[in-house]
Amino acid sequence: MAYADDVENEELHEPTGFIWKYVWSQDHKVIAIQYSTTAILVGLVALVLSGMMRMQIGFPGSIDMDATAYYQAMTMHGMIMVIYLLTAIFLGGFGNYLIPLMVGARDMVFPFVNMLSYWFYLVSVLVLLASFFVPGGPTGAGWTLYPPQAITAGTPGSEWGIILMLVSLIIFIIAATMGGLNYVTTVLQARTHGMTMFRMPLTVWGIFVATILALLAFPALFVSGVMMLLDQTIGTSFFMPDMMQFGSQLDYSGGSPILFQHLFWFFGHPEVYIVALPAFGLVSDLISIHARRSIFGYRMMVWAIVSIGVLSFVVWAHHMYVSGMNPYFGFFFATTTLVIAVPTALKVYNWLLTLWRGNIHLTVPMLFSLAFIVTFLVGGLTGLFLGNVVVDIPLSDTYFVVAHFHMVMGVAPILVVFGSIYHWYPKITGRMLHDGIGKLHFWITFLGTYLIYFPMHYLGFLGMPRRYYAYEDYPFIPESAQSLNAFITVVAIVVGISQLLFLFNLAYSYFKGAPSGGNPWRATSLEWLTPETPPKHGNWGSSLPVVHRWAYDYGVPGAELDYVPQTTSAEEVPVHESDHDE
Repeated sequence: MAYADDVENEELHEPTGFIWKYVWSQDHKVIAIQYSTTAILVGLVALVLSGMMRMQIGFPGSIDMDATAYYQAMTMHGMIMVIYLLTAIFLGGFGNYLIPLMVGARDMVFPFVNMLSYWFYLVSVLVLLASFFVPGGPTGAGWTLYPPQAITAGTPGSEWGIILMLVSLIIFIIAATMGGLNYVTTVLQARTHGMTMFRMPLTVWGIFVATILALLAFPALFVSGVMMLLDQTIGTSFFMPDMMQFGSQLDYSGGSPILFQHLFWFFGHPEVYIVALPAFGLVSDLISIHARRSIFGYRMMVWAIVSIGVLSFVVWAHHMYVSGMNPYFGFFFATTTLVIAVPTALKVYNWLLTLWRGNIHLTVPMLFSLAFIVTFLVGGLTGLFLGNVVVDIPLSDTYFVVAHFHMVMGVAPILVVFGSIYHWYPKITGRMLHDGIGKLHFWITFLGTYLIYFPMHYLGFLGMPRRYYAYEDYPFIPESAQSLNAFITVVAIVVGISQLLFLFNLAYSYFKGAPSGGNPWRATSLEWLTPETPPKHGNWGSSLPVVHRWAYDYGVPGAELDYVPQTTSAEEVPVHESDHDE
């Protein structure tokens, strides 16, 4: 059992000057804000790209967008949202900020490596965005980057675009590895006195297990990126088969495109849970705090997170049912896909039982948490359809998959991101976000996303294919589909613009928000118990906190308050006067 030491006499090397405090900072809190800000800004680029795509689909010809630009926008939107926004903000943003505070550490174990991880991440983002400005523009191969299409002529960005995309991913994986080693080591080696593994908040467990998944899954993407880069630049044949192009024989021979699909999805499906598990942990804490109830089945929740992490490595080929795999393999991957639904369902039951008879406060973080549960449940149920081979094959390339993927991997995690920012913003800034603006932002976002993605399931049943640039003159697509597409586009633009409310709230509240105090939500976990808000460099002043209990002591019988902080021993729990008399 490893605990952090008290460091009453240790110099904390407080950074001096603006550059060392806010640019080349080794403080995990500053690095977390750097990660989050960069992720949100690049996410806005992806949001604009999605708006452009919707305009082309809903109102063809309304903007100057040809097929090449459409496929480039689709590729960049998908890759930015999944990798550079969601993965970065959950691990680099929330992971960096919350892990040391929640386990009672002064900082990450390797602060310099932590700083490097952010700057590598920033370089990867800049390399990716640079592909907009090179000859041929960014790659338009689809966010899955399947060869041979990705690197052969005729595909947009098949020269410089794909090279920059692959180089950017390789740099990103280096950044994620440096960050990930920090998160895992800090959880295992830097916990404060009394903070056992089973006293950690579920947020830490979610990020911890997701980081282990990332450390095991990202190498598959790393090696496939390097191999495809070599295929493109020096003519190797890892993925490129013996093939003709425009009537002439290419110099490739013997490569396997299916090998790339296996490597990509061996990363790609754990990636779903690299995003989902931190979201599960964060939303567990939000529900417990804002329902004033101890989390139901804490140990079951922990083991469900671990089980999901393990099972996520044996389901990857359900993305490849249409690649011509042996039916027995299809049966195996369909079975494991259904099995992984069990621990996921356990988490939903536990959230509902935590809410049962709770003193639910419909704060903005709680609204986003409840919306997440509903959205993840809906998206998960459609995933059970697609996990079965016979259903997946006819639906595979339709808008049903677009709807499912965005509900599970787009809307649900983003709801948690919003809820968590509203929840921890007071700790970061010492001020509350504006409640009225927050609720307006929530209702537009929540209702709007359902108006966008629910109709897409119907379009999928109609047989409307995804990844098409235009849908005119296809006799198998009824005219009503175009009316629905126009409706979806209008709602998508409104929801996209409404995100400016959130950005305005962040900026306005930083200067004008109501002072929050140290613990505005009356929470029990360590991050709310720092001597100062926002926490200073080193987090805890002269001595580290000592933990006496788990992170979910709400509604303790006989206690004067409805919560008992983790640092309060049994003897220190204030009790009602009537209990003293007895």
